Amino acid sequence: MDSAAASTFDPLYILWIVLGVLAIVGIVALVYFATHRSSREPRSPIIDAVPARGDEELLPDGDQAPQADAPTTTLERPEALDSRWMRLRARLASSGAIGNALLSVLSRGSLTEEDWEEIEETLLMADLGLGPTTELMDTLRREAKVLDTSDPAAVRAILRRELLALVDPGMDRTLDTTPGVTDDGTAHPATVLVVGVNGTGKTTTVGKLARALVADDKTVLLGAADTFRAAAAEQLTTWGERVGVPVVRSDVEGADPASVAFEAVSQGVAQGVDVVLVDTAGRLQNKTGLMDELGKVARVMGRTAPVREVLLVLDATTGQNGMRQAQVFADAVGLTGIVLTKLDGSAKGGIVVAVQRELGVPVKFVGLGEGPDDLAPFDAEGFVDALIA
Repeated sequence: MDSAAASTFDPLYILWIVLGVLAIVGIVALVYFATHRSSREPRSPIIDAVPARGDEELLPDGDQAPQADAPTTTLERPEALDSRWMRLRARLASSGAIGNALLSVLSRGSLTEEDWEEIEETLLMADLGLGPTTELMDTLRREAKVLDTSDPAAVRAILRRELLALVDPGMDRTLDTTPGVTDDGTAHPATVLVVGVNGTGKTTTVGKLARALVADDKTVLLGAADTFRAAAAEQLTTWGERVGVPVVRSDVEGADPASVAFEAVSQGVAQGVDVVLVDTAGRLQNKTGLMDELGKVARVMGRTAPVREVLLVLDATTGQNGMRQAQVFADAVGLTGIVLTKLDGSAKGGIVVAVQRELGVPVKFVGLGEGPDDLAPFDAEGFVDALIA
């Protein structure tokens, strides 16, 4: 009996019991805190970790620190803006949007009444609009009569001059990307909101705009406020990864777009970037509630930094239907510029004139192709020359 009691209270035996209890308590505590912490982590919005250029950790001797199992990504250098327009202008000229039809008429020699009617029909089919077409034809006929000539070269010179006036090279087509300062002295980025209906290539355009800004040596942050289409955030993240641009996105489908946009601008302020580009859902122009929501996104973004630019992405192939879209968006949120996509895919180049005249808003960028750098700042004179080359 005494021997059993001594064995029970042996110090080594008690120590093992204490250690076992402590181990169990420790495991339970770790599980509890891990679960508790996970349940408290915010899910929307989150920052998608996309490394920016030059952020890699370096060893003292300048070698890059090894990162096991981490894929290496080579960042792309987008094409410079200066060379883009020259390349795209050549593509526009070869597409035969308006120019081929006009040149076929002007090359016939002395113009007959049927030739004049064909020129007018060509301009109307190119979605120049009834008003601008009528004005242009009146000028062409009047000046040809004054000059007492129907020489194609002379008519072509008049046509170029009048088309250029309609496109209006005097409109300010610059994109405002200058960072600003609030009244309390806080620096903030230039913020750009991109809107448009489904199918215009809006999210792709945002990615291409980011590349254009990077090519112009701007630091950029993207906001994926199209929370109703899961693929949109993934698509935008892919664009950002290729040029080292971070993306603010939500991991909750259907999250409030305004909250994502607000977080994007806030992160832009915190990170000191030059420009924040915010993508939005492709909303149908006849959905009043969605258009009201778009206005909310703009207002919420403006609480942190004023929205400098609101760009409407239009598909040039939609023609006059694009005009109706533009008007609805202009009513919902003040537009500052137009991005025309697929300009080389149809004879709809006249939409440039029509949309600018209707809204008093300049076309600032044009897309002429599927390549990542097939987006360029719009050049009025180069555009007209390409049309009638």
